[in-house]
Amino acid sequence: MLKVDVDLKSELESLLAESVGDAKDRESKAFDEVAAPGSELVLFGAGNLGRRTLTGLRKIGIEPRCFVDNNSSRWGLSLEGLPLIGPEDAARLYGSRATFVVSIWGALGNDRMSTRVEQLRRLGCQSVTTFVPLYWKFPGLFLPHYTVDLPHHVHLESDRIRDAFSLLADDTSRHEFLAQMKFRLQGDFAALPPPVEGPIYFREELFHIGDKETLVDCGAFDGDTLDLFLKTKASSFDRIIAFEPDPDNFAKLSNLVNTLRIEIRNKITLYQAATGAVQERVKMEIGSGPSSHLGGGECEVECLTLDSILREVPVTFIKMDIEGSELATLAGARDSLRRDSPILAISAYHRQSDLWNIPLLIHEINPGYSFYLRPHMLEGWDLVCYAVPSNRLR
Repeated sequence: MLKVDVDLKSELESLLAESVGDAKDRESKAFDEVAAPGSELVLFGAGNLGRRTLTGLRKIGIEPRCFVDNNSSRWGLSLEGLPLIGPEDAARLYGSRATFVVSIWGALGNDRMSTRVEQLRRLGCQSVTTFVPLYWKFPGLFLPHYTVDLPHHVHLESDRIRDAFSLLADDTSRHEFLAQMKFRLQGDFAALPPPVEGPIYFREELFHIGDKETLVDCGAFDGDTLDLFLKTKASSFDRIIAFEPDPDNFAKLSNLVNTLRIEIRNKITLYQAATGAVQERVKMEIGSGPSSHLGGGECEVECLTLDSILREVPVTFIKMDIEGSELATLAGARDSLRRDSPILAISAYHRQSDLWNIPLLIHEINPGYSFYLRPHMLEGWDLVCYAVPSNRLR
């Protein structure tokens, strides 16, 4: 194990010191402690998260007063039967008697949660909270939701968390791990540092991208990673193998590849398939762009293991952004990881426990990796676990 700063270890132990029972008590009371008297709610944010929150609340007979939206072109409209009004009007009508729940949190956000909360407080709203305590209060309706889950689940895995922390190779990663832990335990968006500068996945400060790479892209979406890789390496690579199960995304991916020069196109293989631990047919929720995911939905797609595809293909780089299927896909790539020790760039923000379970699984499969954490978007989005074999380290 790597030598870890004593102060950072102490900070981790401080976070883990809370008992499971105390965490359960805290998570059950968190919303009621900040809510206004009575049951009136206002949802600040009418995007995907706001609609998701409304759907859950209606299942238990709670009807918010309105959606609040900063987009003035939507004021006076109705969404899902709920009126859309501006922040000033909402504060005037409900600021002294309703609980304002900030239901804005997404990968494309360009402001911080603290800014949204402060906006409402400046307008005179007396009870303002993020969606997190509400989701903790009604976990059966709302959880898990990406990295947001019940805090006591973290404490149930404290030994695994310590083991994963000890694998991290630099203080930047350790500080990121601790910040992510604070967020999972406390719902503290302010604890999350800003994203790093530079491209996602291809991090030259950690490893060198060579001229003979064979890239496997799991969750190729519309070709955004493929395009980034080609801008990095042009034609200097051996092969790209890309997997994308969503039909709409796959069509965009195929169209992009068809625009490339033939000598580049001939080195790219596309699979309209998901990846996982076993080969099977699976149900998929499609039509959500980059957030399309396995589980539920009416679309049935093929799921392949990487080992079945890569038996005769030495692989040097594997990227995964597959909406929670990362662990299963790593399990289905055991032989390839042991044989080839490729660089791994694995998304670690789709589940609360991905933060520790992803490096632990990779280490169990192949102990020759060094691990790094880097955030590439605000407030927990696009957190990537980089696993780099010793012969590829900078």
